Amino acid sequence: MTPRFSFVPVMDHEIHVTEWGDPTGKPLVMWHGLARTGRDFDELAHALSDEYFVICPDTIGRGLSSWSKNPEAEYSVEYYAGIATDLMDHYGFDRTAWLGTSLGGLIGMRLASGPQADRISALIINDIGPEIPDDAIQRIITYVSDPPVFAHVSEAETWLRAVYRPFGPAPDTYWNRMARTSVRRLEDGGLTLHYDPKITIQFTASRDELTTWDRYARIKAPCHLIRGKDSDVLPAEVAELMQQRGPKPGYAEFDCGHAPSMVNDADVETVRGILSTLTQT
Repeated sequence: MTPRFSFVPVMDHEIHVTEWGDPTGKPLVMWHGLARTGRDFDELAHALSDEYFVICPDTIGRGLSSWSKNPEAEYSVEYYAGIATDLMDHYGFDRTAWLGTSLGGLIGMRLASGPQADRISALIINDIGPEIPDDAIQRIITYVSDPPVFAHVSEAETWLRAVYRPFGPAPDTYWNRMARTSVRRLEDGGLTLHYDPKITIQFTASRDELTTWDRYARIKAPCHLIRGKDSDVLPAEVAELMQQRGPKPGYAEFDCGHAPSMVNDADVETVRGILSTLTQT
């Protein structure tokens, strides 16, 4: 199955979406992490496209989606959730399963705890919680707010392999594609990462969105939590509290850090099984 690519006009933005599978299949939204793109899900979405119609959007300010002219207001979980709602309308998803990595998990939790809650049929939260340690936030701000510059794509790949090592083991093809889809040309011909450095403004302008136990407690959708065992973004104690509160999700732990990439065959089958269990609940 080869992907299709669309540009969808939403809320004065143009959202780049990678689509996998037959549009008549069961709907599944996969939403990426803070400084990443929807292409991170290529392997997983390809594998699941035999059963699901999968859409993998690039959040505004990332990949091929448009950048914000009002980042303080628009680079926020609430605004992203509005974009997600309009995308579900565009694709005719009355109800959909949702798999969100890091930022994508925050967006999924916000949807599942608000006015659109009935539209989330199942929620997989990948390595994020209703509370994020300050040390992890500072680490993320440090490497995201000052994007590196590269002379060659090969240099970018080397950098990505090092910085995103916590994603866990992945084949060379994953890192090759990650490099191709993660960089953009600068005016001088050099390369940098394909996101707006202002995306980190959500950590200051919308900091209240990062502690949301009250919203988490309202989630009713069948839910599963995935964690990298060495994750600093989702500490073990927060993951344990999540299993005791709100939707009391199922739990799976991967041998990696933040955040499991789920690109290997065994990982894919784990996710397939989780989705099957959640959607039959």
